[in-house]
Amino acid sequence: MANSNYNGGRAIQKRTLMLTQLGVLTAIVVVLQILAIVTRPLFPVFSISLVLLPITVGAALIGVYAGGWLGLAFGAAVLISGDAAPFLAVNPLGAVLLVLTKGVLAGLAAGFVYKLIADKSKTGAAIAAGAVCPIVNTGVFIIGSYVFFFPTITAWGEGLGFTSGTAYIFFGMVGVNFLVELGLNLVLIPVIVRLIQLGRGSKLES
Repeated sequence: MANSNYNGGRAIQKRTLMLTQLGVLTAIVVVLQILAIVTRPLFPVFSISLVLLPITVGAALIGVYAGGWLGLAFGAAVLISGDAAPFLAVNPLGAVLLVLTKGVLAGLAAGFVYKLIADKSKTGAAIAAGAVCPIVNTGVFIIGSYVFFFPTITAWGEGLGFTSGTAYIFFGMVGVNFLVELGLNLVLIPVIVRLIQLGRGSKLES
């Protein structure tokens, strides 16, 4: 009986810790999305967005579904903040589906890839998850842009001097932003994950 109570207490403690971590990371996601909007005028060529960092960290340290939740929080923050307003004006349903889906799938994919590789190498798993998250996020955005908004995007691109809607998507809307997000994730995610593992007293693996 004593051992059963001890195990039950440990399980509750672990669940509480996970929920606390998830709550903190959710708040960080929202704050970073707001920060990205506020600082956008300072970076006219590309936007500095760190939102995918806590999503990937949560997916790696808490689990696949945590990544999905954090991706959903990211999508909701984008919609609430007005960052998707131009797309909402064109196709509200398509905009909501695209913004939420790309965030959720990016988080789930990062968590799945980390879980798949972590037993072999936690550092390798963190790097892989850090790469997959922005790739899926951007990939789903590109697909959704073709499905829901391509005629409008083509018109936007022509107005800005691009030769086609495809050129505008890849070189105007995605381009440098994707490379910045990918680079930040690849550099920072393994460091963050290893530091958190060290703080927990976990054995670090190469």
